[in-house]
Amino acid sequence: MEHLEGKQSIIAALQARQRRFQVILVSQSAHEEKVRGVIELAGQFNVPVRRAESRELDAMAHGATHGGVLAVVSAKPRLGADELIKLVDSLTEPALLLLIEGIEDARNLGFVLRTAEAVGAHAVLIKKHLWDFDSVEIARPASGAYERLPLVQLEDVEPLRQLRGRGLQLIGCLAGVKRTLYETNLTAPCIVAIGGEKRGLSGAVRSECDGFLTIPSKGGATSLSLSHASAIILAEAMRQRLIPPSQS
Repeated sequence: MEHLEGKQSIIAALQARQRRFQVILVSQSAHEEKVRGVIELAGQFNVPVRRAESRELDAMAHGATHGGVLAVVSAKPRLGADELIKLVDSLTEPALLLLIEGIEDARNLGFVLRTAEAVGAHAVLIKKHLWDFDSVEIARPASGAYERLPLVQLEDVEPLRQLRGRGLQLIGCLAGVKRTLYETNLTAPCIVAIGGEKRGLSGAVRSECDGFLTIPSKGGATSLSLSHASAIILAEAMRQRLIPPSQS
């Protein structure tokens, strides 16, 4: 079992209905108005709620930012390759998937998920063997997106080949290539692949890419963090999909 901390993360998990809730602990000193939404939603889903002393929550939580609410829950299920294919096949709009490699910080992953959900990405893909993150540290900065957005673990590049066979383009983000982000059509079904600052995209993923783009920069920085690069590219994808290039 895992812990979820804070009203926002717990409400998002209750609404997503992907986890099994053992109990929600509410501090005896918590203001009634601040926790009413959690308690009412827990009642709708028959999740037990127990009042507890603040020191009990403090002992279970990672820090002091739980806001007087903590839940004991099962781990969030992550999609496999077959489920990803089914998800893409069920979409009624062009797929927008984000593949990330080399992310090392749980909070940065949380920020990536938050941005990806906000701009309309349908799922975030990450290599299974690289998954070693504390879910609490992801959930806090994700602001509920960790519960709602499908997170897919890939064993290898075979699912990418299957998705390309379904018409999705795999577009890698690399420094130094000629085509910029703003010259790339992101309105068609696509997977955007972004690597970490240390090693970039792996050779295995590069070899599967249909094309590459770069984020132009006028400053002295040689690279952007993965979370910032993701935000810039996904925001441009959303802009293009709201206002196609021919109309902008």
